[in-house]
Amino acid sequence: MKIPTTLKHKPVIVSENYENVDGRSAYNSDTKGLSLGLAQWNDRGKVDISAKVWRYTGEKWSRQSEELPMHRVIDLAILICRAKLHFREAYRFDKLYDENNPIIDRIGLQGDAMTVEICKNNQMIDDDIKLFAQALSDDDELMGERLTTLSRILKEMGY
Repeated sequence: MKIPTTLKHKPVIVSENYENVDGRSAYNSDTKGLSLGLAQWNDRGKVDISAKVWRYTGEKWSRQSEELPMHRVIDLAILICRAKLHFREAYRFDKLYDENNPIIDRIGLQGDAMTVEICKNNQMIDDDIKLFAQALSDDDELMGERLTTLSRILKEMGY
């Protein structure tokens, strides 16, 4: 299925068969494609680029399709990696995190830091963190393949 090019987001680089590789939903996903392109929120004279996740309901392109600035996509990748790293050692804590210090890390970005922490405001955190850890473990092979690929590409780029 071809990603629409008549909408406000203007695709430049696309993956139009993403539904075939969409994790556990592969071959049965409403996420039909990913694109990198000109952002839908561009103002006259200003051009931003973004990544977009294209979802299709079977009848029409979904309003749940998401457009993200590319730096946020990378920030999400950083957050995922830091979470995976936390859960490698989380077994050391009775509740899978340090109750006295829920901050996992502060990652320096743009002269400040992105705080990565356990959401203590979640009243069900003790149950939810177990479910999250199990899902992360269940998806380890899917994520590991992608992280290995990302690592190889980053090395090729000199990072």
